[in-house]
Amino acid sequence: SSLTIYCEASEKPSGWDSWWNDSSRPVVWNCTECGVTENGVKWGLTKEGVITIAGYSGTSTEVIIPETINGHSVTIIGNRAFSYCSSLTSIEIPNSVTSIGEGAFSDCSSLTSIEIPNSVTSIGEYAFSGCSSLTIYCEASEKPSGWDSSWNIDCPIVWDYKNNGVADNGYIYYVAENGIRYALKDGKATVARQSRSISGAIVIAREITYKGTTYSVTSIGEGAFSDCSSLTSIEIPSSVTSIGSYAFSGCSSLTSIVIPDSVTSIGEYAFSDCSSLTSIEIPNSVTSIGEGAFSGCSSLTSIEIPNSVTSIGNRAFSYCSSLTSIVIPSSVTSIGEDAFSDCSSLTSIEIPNSVTSIGSSAFYYCSSLTSIVIPSSVTSIGFYAFSDCSSLTIYCEAESEPSGWNSWWNDSKRPVVWGYKG
Repeated sequence: SSLTIYCEASEKPSGWDSWWNDSSRPVVWNCTECGVTENGVKWGLTKEGVITIAGYSGTSTEVIIPETINGHSVTIIGNRAFSYCSSLTSIEIPNSVTSIGEGAFSDCSSLTSIEIPNSVTSIGEYAFSGCSSLTIYCEASEKPSGWDSSWNIDCPIVWDYKNNGVADNGYIYYVAENGIRYALKDGKATVARQSRSISGAIVIAREITYKGTTYSVTSIGEGAFSDCSSLTSIEIPSSVTSIGSYAFSGCSSLTSIVIPDSVTSIGEYAFSDCSSLTSIEIPNSVTSIGEGAFSGCSSLTSIEIPNSVTSIGNRAFSYCSSLTSIVIPSSVTSIGEDAFSDCSSLTSIEIPNSVTSIGSSAFYYCSSLTSIVIPSSVTSIGFYAFSDCSSLTIYCEAESEPSGWNSWWNDSKRPVVWGYKG
């Protein structure tokens, strides 16, 4: 896994099997000499006197590639040269470099910014694939013709950055003193995707001032802190109105969070798999809880849904295995598919008269649930709604099964009391 291969041959000989290098380790062809710089940068000298950067064996998080090595110009950053350098946060490319190879920086998940000089005329496919925290700053005002069409999958790009600093999507990317990255546009700021290495307690700013312009922080963007597994707490300012999809997904060390009453929407899977989250306060300003918003929050013991919420999305609380009880407010009209599936500790739940539909598998494998009252307002229940609820008795206000209930709504044939009046 740490290997770089240096070959005297100028290309792969016909007798070498097509899978001879099945792990796609970095290869320097036409090589006459090789070595490693003091800071751990691996290099190879070709017969033409060109230095190719072939890999990295150092431990520093910041790397400067030299412009010359042993009197020879550093011209090429080879295929997969820095791939999977997951602790690398910054790298400096000299003006001597003209070519960046395929997958050169792929899966450098902690790399936050990189500057590509005008000298670079060629970049191979997927050069920055999997760089989930990266913003790319290019001296060129537009993509040179020699750059592969798939050179960059989804990293934001700032073209002509020395002059205008504006990314190709119209945003300005700014890093605050505490390391939090923001995207600025039209007087508003969004918390952008962060490095996964971010840790501890984090405070999000209420506003950002950049080059004399003040931007109000109004949203936490999609996947902003996803998989930041060392993040323990976060303070969200009252200027924020929305929390994007997957914003805190996989923040496994996050124990608690307070959502300000300015927030109106919680995106899909916003807090999914926050396995250490024990409690959360949802303000009255929130009107919808997105699909999978709290799924996999296995330490969440209780949650209060405010009466401003009108819908509970599919899988919103699925796999919340420590959740024991929940009260659904009278503002809610629908309970989504798998909304509470695999909530194995859930013993009680109240469904108000406002609810008209219960989605498929909504309470699947709620094995500790002993009773539930379904009001007469419910005209639709999906299949397997109470599947594997082994301790459950169902009390229905309706005198008989409504036509809108799926024939498999009670597939496990749990006991049903019709015409229940309390």
